[in-house]
Amino acid sequence: MNPLILRTSVRIHLYLLTLFSFYLLIRGHNEPGGGFIAGLLTASAMVLQALAFDARYASSLVPVREQTLIGLGLLLAVGTGVASMLFGRPFLDHVFHHTFLPFLGEVELASAVVFDIGVYLVVVGVAKWTILTVATGRAGQSGPGS
Repeated sequence: MNPLILRTSVRIHLYLLTLFSFYLLIRGHNEPGGGFIAGLLTASAMVLQALAFDARYASSLVPVREQTLIGLGLLLAVGTGVASMLFGRPFLDHVFHHTFLPFLGEVELASAVVFDIGVYLVVVGVAKWTILTVATGRAGQSGPGS
């Protein structure tokens, strides 16, 4: 296969897969989907970029360090559970509220979305870390960003 055709098609797929992963991320708290599936879809787009170009290019698509993504994702996911306990509800209990936003109408704000975003960040961070570790052959070390 011509590398030019592969690279061009992979660039198009990057945008389509990322857009669909955001759709799954936002839709996930009420229907199938959510942070894990959306993160896997984004990770697959990163793997396609790494195969077509190289791992450093795929890593540059997410300009945040992988340790930061994983840490922030864990903080959001655990913080969602602790926040529900602060309001006298069980750990990771789903809380939602309906509000009116201009141009959008009535919108449901749900704590599950924050949890899903945390899971999404963890999955993307681990995928980025894995791609860089496999590409650089630095397994067993503290990480590609160190």
